Amino acid sequence: MPTPSIATGLSRAPVSAYGFEVPSSARTAAREAEANPAFRVTARAGYAANGILHLLIGGLVIAVGFGAQEDSDQTGAFRALAAAPLGAAALWALAIWLVALGAWHLLQAFAPRHLTVWRRIGRIFAEAPQGLVFVAIGLVSASVALGARPHAEQAAEDLSEGVLSWPIGGFVLGTVGLAVAGVGIGFVWMGLRRSFHSKVRTPDGPAGVALTVLGVVGFVTKGVALIIVGVLVVVAAVTVEPDTAGGLDGATSAVIAVPAGPLLASLVGLGFLAYGVFTIFRARYARLDA
Repeated sequence: MPTPSIATGLSRAPVSAYGFEVPSSARTAAREAEANPAFRVTARAGYAANGILHLLIGGLVIAVGFGAQEDSDQTGAFRALAAAPLGAAALWALAIWLVALGAWHLLQAFAPRHLTVWRRIGRIFAEAPQGLVFVAIGLVSASVALGARPHAEQAAEDLSEGVLSWPIGGFVLGTVGLAVAGVGIGFVWMGLRRSFHSKVRTPDGPAGVALTVLGVVGFVTKGVALIIVGVLVVVAAVTVEPDTAGGLDGATSAVIAVPAGPLLASLVGLGFLAYGVFTIFRARYARLDA
């Protein structure tokens, strides 16, 4: 007669190729949310919202290239939208969709199962920062809808000044600048290698070609802008001058200051427009299970 198992009556932990995987109520809840059709639709709307935001930024960068006095970053885009008819309603819609997109990326960081330890760590580092950024931008949109008028450039300079007051502030700020520049290099690499195709189902025919071109131009341009932002932050750390640090608006100003700067700024703006259109298309073609 077989010997009864001491585990009789107890639920067994599912076994993966890498050993036992302990059930987690939090991870289970994350997977259920991930599979929710309404949430998936809202996450796709988040891509569209991100595309609209980049279209606004691209337009502001071009306007600044032609001499306009505007903030060519996310806060400038939100303030411009707030001044439009039904601007508050549009800002609330963007806020909800961007926060949903951020939540989706956070789910992608923690919900996937059957991953090795190192693949899970890589997944977290790849997805979680994106999720936090989208949530933060969504909250900024909500704050502008409530009447706030933030200036990201001034906020970046104030934050840099505070960090530089620390004993190791220069090292911390320099590390942040290198990280931002590294993200920018990643965007350029994705654009040149067209590796964004792993996140998007490319349609056949001319539509697929157009989507690829938009992706290449958009990713490379945004990457270059982020590299400039990172370099400005590193310069601020090395020179201990927080006014040098800044965001996209500071990057635009740096581009305009070089020879043929207005033309280059306009090209950067067109690149952001391309990225915006690509991201709007991504709302339709995104691989939400990737």
